[in-house]
Amino acid sequence: MTADQLKDIIAAGLACEHIALKGDGRHWYATIVSAEFDGRRAIQRHQRVYATLGAKMHTDEVHALSMKTFTPAEWAAQPR
Repeated sequence: MTADQLKDIIAAGLACEHIALKGDGRHWYATIVSAEFDGRRAIQRHQRVYATLGAKMHTDEVHALSMKTFTPAEWAAQPR
């Protein structure tokens, strides 16, 4: 799987303002910004992203996905 494919899958299931991915095709590191994360704990945010991937996590197309998840306000407050 490519970064663009993974990004498209996540974006199709979750309204995102920003998605950045790095990885080797099986192990991924993502930064995801979505208003849907507002009011949710980190585990709930991660579960929401995993739900967009569905069977791809179970069939090992995506072996590992580490995430940093932010609301738009949290993202705006991040130093860059």
